[in-house]
Amino acid sequence: MSILITGSAGFIGSALCLRLLERNEIVIGIDNHNNYYDPKIKESRLHRLKKYTNYSHFRIDLTEKKKIDKLFTSNKIKMVVNLAAQAGVRYSIENPLAYINSNIVGFAHILECCRNHSIKHLVYASTSSVYGANTKMPFSENHNVNHPLSVYAASKKSNELMAHTYSYLYNLPTTGLRFFTVYGPWGRPDMALFKFTKAILNNEKINVFNHGKHTRDFTYIDDIVDGIIKSLDNPAKPNSGWQGDDPDPGSSRAPWRIFNIGNSNPIKLMDYINALEKSLQRKAKINFLPLQLGDVPDTCADITRLKKILSYKPKTSVEDGISNFVNWYKNYYCI
Repeated sequence: MSILITGSAGFIGSALCLRLLERNEIVIGIDNHNNYYDPKIKESRLHRLKKYTNYSHFRIDLTEKKKIDKLFTSNKIKMVVNLAAQAGVRYSIENPLAYINSNIVGFAHILECCRNHSIKHLVYASTSSVYGANTKMPFSENHNVNHPLSVYAASKKSNELMAHTYSYLYNLPTTGLRFFTVYGPWGRPDMALFKFTKAILNNEKINVFNHGKHTRDFTYIDDIVDGIIKSLDNPAKPNSGWQGDDPDPGSSRAPWRIFNIGNSNPIKLMDYINALEKSLQRKAKINFLPLQLGDVPDTCADITRLKKILSYKPKTSVEDGISNFVNWYKNYYCI
C-alpha cells in the first residue's frame, strides 16, 4: 500500500516525500511542473527523490481527471496528502481563474477519487491566509474565517468546506492544515526569503511592503513536515462533543478537522531581514512600500489544538532556519 503526494516536486511536497521515503514508505508523487516559478528547481528537488526505489513520479495536472482516476485505479493507495495548488497571494489577484481551476476543480477530483477508492485518510494543505480580515491574535481554528482577502485564500477556504462535505456524506477522514509562512532550504523562488537573499547578494534593493511593519509566524520546513506526518499518521475522527447550537469551526461530528501549523512565535519582518543580513554578512538596501493589496499585516498561529491532540512542537529558531537556508542557497547556486 502506498501514499500519494500531490505537488511532490514542490517545496513542501518534496520535503515530505523525502521524509516518508526515509522511513521506507512506498510513495507515489504527482506534479504538473508548471512554470509559475523556475521549473529547474523542481527538477532538482525531484532528483533527490528518484534516488529511492520506493518512489514513483507522474507528471499530471489535478485538472486531468481521467489521468487522476487511472492513477488511483492502477495503484494500491492507502492515504493521500494533497499539496498541489496554484500558490501565491499576489499572483491570484492577476490570475484568479488559475486558482479556481487548480485549487478547487483539481481538489474536487482528488476528493472524488478518495471516496471511490476507500482512502483511509486525506490530508490537504490550507493556509493562514484564510484568516483574511481577522485581526484577533493569535489566529485560532475556533475563529470565523469568512472574510478572505484574496482568491488564493478563498480557494483554500473552499477546500476546507468541500472536504467537510465529503467527510460527512462519505465518511472520508480529512485533515486540513493551515500553514503559516513556510521557509527553508529548497524553498520557492517567489517567496520573500529567496528574493531577499538573491537581491542582497547582487547588491540590489529589496522591496519591503507595509513599510516593514509586518509580523509573520515564520515556520521552518522541517517543523511543517513534522506536523504533516503527525497528522497523516493519526486519521481524523468525529468529535463526539460537537454541538450544532455552538459549533466548533475546527472540528465536526464527521471525521473532519482543521489544524494550524506554525511556529507560534511571530517575528517582525525587519528582525527577519536583520537575521538574514547577519547570516549573509551583508547589509540590505531597502525600498519601503505600502501594504500590498491582498496582504495582511500580521499572522500568529495558535497551535494549542495540534499540541494537545498530536503532541506537535516546532523546534527551529528563525536564526537557525535562515542560516540553513543561506548555506543551501550558496551551495545550490555555487556562490
